[in-house]
Amino acid sequence: MAIGLQLSGQQKDLGGGFTVRRMLPSARRQAVGPFVFFDHFGPIEVEPGENHDVRPHPHIGLATVTYLFDGAIMHRDSLGTAQRVEPGAINWMTAGSGIVHSERGPDDLKSRAYTNHGIQLWAALPAAHEETGPAFEHTPAANIPEVALHRAKVRVLIGTAFGKVSPVRTLAPTVYLDVHIEAGGTVELPALAAELAVYAIDHDITLDGDMLAAHVLALLRPGVPTMIHAPRGARLMVVGGDALDGPRLIWWNFVSSQKARIAQAADAWQAQVMGRVDGDDEFIPLPERRPA
Repeated sequence: MAIGLQLSGQQKDLGGGFTVRRMLPSARRQAVGPFVFFDHFGPIEVEPGENHDVRPHPHIGLATVTYLFDGAIMHRDSLGTAQRVEPGAINWMTAGSGIVHSERGPDDLKSRAYTNHGIQLWAALPAAHEETGPAFEHTPAANIPEVALHRAKVRVLIGTAFGKVSPVRTLAPTVYLDVHIEAGGTVELPALAAELAVYAIDHDITLDGDMLAAHVLALLRPGVPTMIHAPRGARLMVVGGDALDGPRLIWWNFVSSQKARIAQAADAWQAQVMGRVDGDDEFIPLPERRPA
């Protein structure tokens, strides 16, 4: 049996009717490899005049990983970065000691309807690197390696798999794959990391013969390969890596191994001294309920 644990996640309304499927964190599992946060958003039809912008907000102790299937997002941050995020690219933002960023709809899409669909992950940074300097790295879709298998295609977004190595730099061993399987196709997934999970975006699949429904995160049993079969065809994500070097505290947009550090970051954001996004005076206020 390949599946060690299944997580159905929760529906989270981020405001304005924009709902995501949140797989991590979970009461049953905090992380898979370094990933402590997993949101699947969309597909959602954005109509002219609708506003799903995410105003400037802070992060510490983590890296955000943004990947789109459809649509576009305009990323801006307190480093001065202005990057359009488009399907197939990997955008890795290291928060470290602190960064502020916004995620807004591009100006050229505001007057027409379009589909927004993608995944956002947070990777907790190793304890020794939690206070590393903030950084942003954009890897275009054309630079992501792909491998063709029998009736399947794998994009190696982060890490090493099927003989391909992603150019995305990380601070700990990490795996992130985008896998397309044709109807009736099968892929043998090697034991690529100490912790590994599979999430089907669109259709049900089987793992070593056991059914996995779409929109459910399956943690795999470690150390053995897994046969993935897609009767109707499927697109699925594989995430994982080395286990975290200890538990993490997660409050609002902050991740840390130290309780005092989260309280300090909350005070800094309340005082608006964590930085700002150039040309954007809006911000998401600190939640009224502070961390214990």
